[in-house]
Amino acid sequence: MDLRRSMLFIPGNNPGMLQNGGVFGADSVILDLEDAVAPMEKDAARFLIAHALQTVDYGTSEKVVRINPLDTFAAEDIKAIVPCCPDAILVPKVESAADIHQVVSMIAAVEKPGQTPVKIIALLETPCGIAEAYSIAKADKRVVALSLGAEDYTAGLGAMRTREGNEIFTARTLVINAAAAAGIQSIDTPYTDANDEEGLLADTKLAKSLGFKGKLSINPRQIDTIHNVFNPSMSDIDWAEQVIHAIRKAEAEGSGVASLNGKMVDLPIVNRAERILHLARLLGLIEEVK
Repeated sequence: MDLRRSMLFIPGNNPGMLQNGGVFGADSVILDLEDAVAPMEKDAARFLIAHALQTVDYGTSEKVVRINPLDTFAAEDIKAIVPCCPDAILVPKVESAADIHQVVSMIAAVEKPGQTPVKIIALLETPCGIAEAYSIAKADKRVVALSLGAEDYTAGLGAMRTREGNEIFTARTLVINAAAAAGIQSIDTPYTDANDEEGLLADTKLAKSLGFKGKLSINPRQIDTIHNVFNPSMSDIDWAEQVIHAIRKAEAEGSGVASLNGKMVDLPIVNRAERILHLARLLGLIEEVK
């Protein structure tokens, strides 16, 4: 599974940021054609992003492009961007599986022969989208993650967006559950006050505790905090290694039951330990198993 602890938005009409997007260290960069770009600048932004995809080295960062909604400029965006081989398309305001099917058809129509299939990340930011989260997650094998857009969602609810985020608790848990049930990732909404570091830290810790696998970001200064929260700690890694050692020892002794420090080690515990060790290997915190 790809690493998406942080996904950084970069305005598609900012040549400087497009050129330097790979230096910020985000797991994914999201080259944005939607909110960051005024309608009269869409054509120019498409050209800039298409050029950047073909010429800029984004290092290990996944290259994602946020297109415009299906009822506005999505068709023009997909036609211009997909042949330039982004890793994924972030589709805003997805409200149904039918939306995903439409995007899949549009992508498939313009992919080049032999091109790696472009993945889809669905951005859920309306009450309808949240209600249909599971069917969206299962709509097509190209869908690799669900993400939450809380600003539009709370506007749709008629609720005020707050620092504590109580108004989006239900949406967060529905997105996490739907993604987990479909076997894909869930990505949390961005923390939009770039100057509130304590608020970002608390919000990211909450997101991880609920089950999100990463967080959208609006500012490069937020990346280190997000990574520090989502990285497994050394105590996490030590616990996971003890779990795997205990279950392997039990298996070698012909027993299907293992325990660690007096607690039973069952399949969900083993799966959690394996996820921690997989993430630790991806981050180079422990060595690959030979």
